[in-house]
This record gives sequence, C-alpha cells and structure tokens, in this order.
Amino acid sequence: MSEDKSPRHAAEPQAADVSEAQIAVHWPEEGYFSPPVQFIAQANLTDPGIFERFSLEHCPECFKEFADLLDWYKYWETTLDASNPPFWRWFVGGRLNACHNCVDRHLASHRNKTAIHFVPEPEDEAVQHLTYQELFVRVNELAALLRETFGLAVGDRVTLHMPMVPELPITMLACARLGVIHSQVFSGFSGKACADRIVDSGSRLLITMDAYHRAGDLLDHKEKADIAVAEAASAGHQIDKVLVWQRYPGKYSSPTALVDGRDVLVNDLLAKYRGRRVEPVQMPAEAPLFLMYTSGTTGRPKGCQHSTGGYLAYVTWTSRYIQDIHPEDVYWCMADIGWITGHSYIVYGPLSLAASSVVYEGVPTYPDPGRPWRIAEKLGVNIFHTSPTAIRALRRSGPDEPTKYQYHFKHMTTVGEPIEPEVWKWYHKVVGKGEAVIVDTWWQTENGGFLCSTVPAIHKMKPGSTGPGIPGIHPVIFDDDGHELPSGSGKAGNICIRNPWPGVLQTVWKDPDRYVKNYYARYCKDPKSKDWRDWPYLAGDGAMQAADGYFRILGRIDDVINVAGHRLGTKEIESAALLVPDVTEAAVVPVADEIKGKVPDLYVSLKPGLSPSPKIASKISASVVSRIGAIARPRRVVIVPDMPKTRSGKIMRRVLAAISNHQDPGDVSTLANPEIVEKIKGLAEGE
Repeated sequence: MSEDKSPRHAAEPQAADVSEAQIAVHWPEEGYFSPPVQFIAQANLTDPGIFERFSLEHCPECFKEFADLLDWYKYWETTLDASNPPFWRWFVGGRLNACHNCVDRHLASHRNKTAIHFVPEPEDEAVQHLTYQELFVRVNELAALLRETFGLAVGDRVTLHMPMVPELPITMLACARLGVIHSQVFSGFSGKACADRIVDSGSRLLITMDAYHRAGDLLDHKEKADIAVAEAASAGHQIDKVLVWQRYPGKYSSPTALVDGRDVLVNDLLAKYRGRRVEPVQMPAEAPLFLMYTSGTTGRPKGCQHSTGGYLAYVTWTSRYIQDIHPEDVYWCMADIGWITGHSYIVYGPLSLAASSVVYEGVPTYPDPGRPWRIAEKLGVNIFHTSPTAIRALRRSGPDEPTKYQYHFKHMTTVGEPIEPEVWKWYHKVVGKGEAVIVDTWWQTENGGFLCSTVPAIHKMKPGSTGPGIPGIHPVIFDDDGHELPSGSGKAGNICIRNPWPGVLQTVWKDPDRYVKNYYARYCKDPKSKDWRDWPYLAGDGAMQAADGYFRILGRIDDVINVAGHRLGTKEIESAALLVPDVTEAAVVPVADEIKGKVPDLYVSLKPGLSPSPKIASKISASVVSRIGAIARPRRVVIVPDMPKTRSGKIMRRVLAAISNHQDPGDVSTLANPEIVEKIKGLAEGE
C-alpha cells in the first residue's frame, strides 16, 4: 500500500480569522493511502453506488438492507415510527431474538466452527476454543438456570460485573434468549460504581466472577460484589442473589467468603441443567436488549437503552461491510466487553455473522509488548480492532515488536478517540505491515455502532481523518448558532447527524427528559414537529469537514480550550506534541488564567530510556507553536513517568486538570496506577 502524494488543501486560516463560536483548526491535511488490490478483490462491499441507495432522500427505508441480514420470526410492518420524536422506534411489528441470530441460526452450517477463542492471560494456560455448538449448549443451560431457579422473565434487568472471560458473552446471550435486559459493568469499575448502576437499572440479581487475571495477578473480584450489594442497600435497593462464576470451575479462587443464603456458585448449579434447551423468546423489535451506562465524572451515569431489532441490525451490517467480516475470518477486537465497543464488535456483531471472535483476558502488554502479536500469530487473526490508546501504548513499549511475528492482518480498525497521524502511520506500517486496510471509525456509546468511517474497499485512507459518514449516516457540522459549516471551510463546530438510524439509543433509562436535553434539544428546529428532519442528533464532539468530505474529530466539545477568545481543540495540540520523536503520550488540560481565561498545560511521557530535560520540553513546546501558532503555546510542558490511566488504558485528563489547577483530583483508587498521581503532583509543583 503506497501513500498517495495528492496535493494538500489550502492552508487553514489563522486563529484570528476564526470566530469564538468555532474551534480553531490548524492541523494540515495528510496525504492519502489506497486500499490494497488484494483486499478489494475479496471485500464484502465494493459498490460505490451504495451511497446513492442510502442517500438522505432514501432514509429511513434504505435501512431495510440492515434488517434483512437478520432472521425474523415475524417481518416488520413499519421501518421507522417517528410519531413521537425523538423517541424513534425501528422495524415496528417485527419479532426476533438476538441470541437466536448470534447462535442458533449458525448451527446448520457452522456447528463445529469456533465462535469464541478465549485467551487466558497466563501464557501457560491453553486457549479455549468454544464452537457454536458448545456456545449453544452453554447458553441454553444457563438460560434454563436463570429462568427456573431465579425466575427471570421478559423485561427483568440483571447487572453483570464480569471480566473478559467466555462466561460473559454466554451470560449476555442467555439473558437475550429470555428477553431479559442485561447491564454489564466494566470489571475495572469499583463496587460503588457497580452499585450506582444496579440501583438505577433496578436489578435484583448481580452476576459476577470470583477472580480473574490482570497484569500477572489473580485479582479478587468477588469483594467488589459485596461492596456493590452494601452500597445498593444503603441507597434503599435490595439485591436478592449474587451469582458467582468460578474462574477455574470446581475451585473457588477468591479470598472473600461467600455469603450464606445470598451468594450462589453458578458452576455448581449448572450441573442440574445439563442438556436443557430453552426456546428463544420472540421479542418485539423495539424491546430493549441491554443498558450500557456511560461513566461521566460527575452526576448520575446515563443508562443508554439499546433496542433488539434496530441495534442488532446495525451492528451486523457495520460488522459485515465496514469491518469486512466473513464467517471464515478470525477477528480480534482488543476492547473490553464492559464497553459498547465490546458489546457491538466482540459479541453481537461478529457472532451474528458466524465469525470467530477472540476474547483476551488480560493486559495487551503482559508479560511483554509482543503478546498481542503472538496471539495473532497463534490464532491466525486476520482482522484486528483496537483503540488509539492501546496503539500508543504498544508503540511506546514495543515499537518494533510486530516485525518479529508471522501474522498478517487484512483489515484493522481504530476506535474510541481521534488517532494522531503519526500514530496512525506506525499502526499502518508496522502493525499492519503495509498490507492491511485501516478504518478509523467514529461513534459513541449512544450510537450502537460506527457513524463515520471510510468504507474499506471504496475510499482512500487519510491519517487523522475518520472519513465520511457510512452509508445511511448523514453528518452535518453546526456552529453554536445553528449555522451549517460547509466542507472545506477550514472551520470546526459541533458534529451532528441529520437523520435517525437503527443503532441509536432509544432513550436514557428512566430519564426521557435527559435524553431529549442531551442529544436533541440544542439544534431542534421545531419542538412540536413530528418530522425527523427537524431533530438532528448532537454528538457532543467538535469536528471539521475537509474539502474531500472527510471528517476530522477534534475531541469532546468540553475538551475545547478557549484561549483569549480562540477555541483550540486539545487533540490537535496533543498531536503536535507527538510529532516530536521522543514523545509517546500527550495530554492537554485547561488551566485558569486571569488574562486569557484558559491556557493549556501539556503533560507528556517519553520513550523508554529517555530522561526528562529542559531541552526536550522546549522542543515539544516549539512543535506546538510551529504546527498551530503562538496562541497554542503550552503554559508549561510537564514530563511525567506515566499518565494516570483507567483500567482500560484511557488517560484521566480530569486528574491532570485538577493537579494543574491546584484542586483535589478526587477518588483515584479505581485508576490502574493510582500511585502515579502523587508523583505527577510533585513534578507539577516543582515546575
């Protein structure tokens, strides 16, 4: 795959030319990379005419193609019921079951094909290869247990607090089989965070695991369940039972004792249900499938409610045509199922297509940065999906490791946040070995699946740009006053979606007013209108559109720093810092300033073996000024040994902002590395 040296677009306007209602953008356009011929030859989607079929004029009926990828007990009567905007109802009148679509329907042709490759973190433990037949048996037995022992029925909610083990998708699918709404909480979250979600969802049952491996340790996970139950009780909500899976069946691996009368070992109970079969419940298309809570730093978490028919149709179509998944592919999404990416693109999307999906228990860099590439080599992974956070970590800890292993990716996805061009190029050249096509996808928890991306066999790739809206998605950029910013303007604003789509959340659980206020109220043209065209969806991200129609995401609107009336995107400043070869990670936070309002502080970590020095800090600051301008010059560059990170690897910028502003960073106990906070404080105060 070669870089296309197409002429770059005209220079971006200087900050002084940009109004306060827009975000100043100084990030130059990159050249193009073309998809390889061999990829195009086998791709699922090569017809550029699809964009005409999915034009705005053909919405919403065009989404019939999405739903036609599924098995239906009863075909739907109405593609989109928009009679109560913005509470969209998709494929109304249709009945289906998500578990049937992900398991049962594959048995005729793929019974003995691997559905899930489970890779334990300890390398001396064998990989488990769970076939579709085994998945069918295990899901049925668990569904029978949940229904008959615990009385679960359609519409009940169950909270799962489980790590990356095969029992997690088994439990999700068993719930879906019964029409029970599951709410999975990321295993790295505290017992208190789990309790908040239990209380909000009204779950009476908590399903967890005794222990799991992470970074070389067997962690006690059961203790969080006890905290969650106690915290829920203090909020006036009673959990009836705690179901505990054993990481090693037949052996209890937690030092936290079981509570008599409340806690039940799932593995012991399952023996009673050997061979049991449960018919999938025929669910209305608009019935909720699951709740996925966003983890805001303040306020009550939002329970994003996703539907059965619309959501499943959306993730199936996008998995097939944007990730190019075929049944014979071995696909590895290196996210956590505790996030929406894992729901959509580890469980429901790939399994709906009869793919083989990899579930890896532990840390990508354990015991060394070669681990992901050994896994890919061993399993024959040919589609790889991860986040810029993970890519940066792998680039930092083992920049040459991928070259040591015999794996070959045809396709790679990046998701979760904008990826800096320099990091993209390493991903393409070193991880992809120049052979793989990359889709840089943009979407959110609320969206169900991808919103913007290049279609891998149709579009050229451009580092730093997510590409256009996928077929059926029609983005638009508004300024703060609701005026549309055209492509090629060099100006950025708030990215919105003009039309409803099947994967979008139905509502915020138990809080419809919050749903309307957060996502639709700002740019609604007429609150009394029943025309979906008057209800654009506000994503909450800043973005700009280049002349070629590709979108560049600049981070959350909240992450914009207003410096002396100029709104600077933090992602752009971070990208400029990463142009310095010494830098592996960068994080920008706003600091209050009496004169300018806000100024940026820039935190960076360096490649292994390099020592902090004023010379390196000056070089980084100069790079920002050179790329963006003096208006973006950091107040200071703080070189740190590591960033404060969540268990999923995301940099906690709010902690850094608190340090810079001499505020209390709050509870940092749930960080992967809480000890780093005091070290950073010392470095920042010593500046």
